[in-house]
Amino acid sequence: MRQLGGRVTADPLPCRVFRNAAFQHELHSPAHQPPVLLIFASRWLQLPLYLGLILAQCVYVFLFGKELWHLLHKANAMGEQEIMLLVLGLIDVVMISNLLVMVIVGGYEAFVSRLRLENHPDQPEWLSHVNASVLKVKLALSIIGISSIHLLKTFIASGTLDALPLCDSEAYLNAVAATGQIIKCASMTSTGVMWQTVIHCAFILSAIGIAYTDKLMSGTPSKSLSH
Repeated sequence: MRQLGGRVTADPLPCRVFRNAAFQHELHSPAHQPPVLLIFASRWLQLPLYLGLILAQCVYVFLFGKELWHLLHKANAMGEQEIMLLVLGLIDVVMISNLLVMVIVGGYEAFVSRLRLENHPDQPEWLSHVNASVLKVKLALSIIGISSIHLLKTFIASGTLDALPLCDSEAYLNAVAATGQIIKCASMTSTGVMWQTVIHCAFILSAIGIAYTDKLMSGTPSKSLSH
């Protein structure tokens, strides 16, 4: 205690000593040791990976434009089934692009650094509650959606499996040699369609297993399923 101008004031020295002690303790805490800082900073090694996915996104934008130009340019000469297959191909590209956005934005937010978009008007709704578990379930659901598009394209084209020869088969090569021109062929067999269906069902079961595991680990209904 000190007397200053007739008033008794507290000596600031103990406060300074306490602040210095707290600073020294924080400076020598394990979180500020060089090995810990190096390990924590290693998360930035993922940044080039996400930048590479952005370049892959640009490739898909180019592919979408290419397929759309092909559809618009040859729409008059196409049948309904061919147009439907091209449109499903465009939807497939969009869904893969959405998957890339989810991996880039959600993965960066969950594993690299905060994006700090809490009050941004364009912040995606799912980004406010993203974590590793939510991201896994959403990725699984996106893969199921992409697989569904591929399976639908296969079912549409499966009506000609028995009527057309298999591409690169001996029957197809003999038909091309006999006619002297390229003819239509089937790119898969009935067995291939069956295995594609089985794989799609395996994706669905995997997504259910991931969501159920997330529910067991959290002890509450999964947030990823509620969104």
